[in-house]
Amino acid sequence: MSSTSQKHKEFVAEPMGEKPVMALAGIGEVLGRKLEENGFDKAYVVLGQYLVLKKDEELFKDWLKDTCGANAKQQRDCYGCLKEWCDAFL
Repeated sequence: MSSTSQKHKEFVAEPMGEKPVMALAGIGEVLGRKLEENGFDKAYVVLGQYLVLKKDEELFKDWLKDTCGANAKQQRDCYGCLKEWCDAFL
């Protein structure tokens, strides 16, 4: 199991609320802007896509790569962040 970033720990520690998309682990300024340009401006909107894809790891990672150009590590970090958040709050 890989270690998680401080950003990941902070995200999964509390309800999502109105957190910006860049609050997600693996999503920095560049990817965040690309997601925002595609209508995914809040973390909960990306969560919605994750849920629409039925929490499927491969589908979500492919979607993230196609939507904003996320590399494998960024995909893995974002997926892990949302999965852990869902495990805690859903």
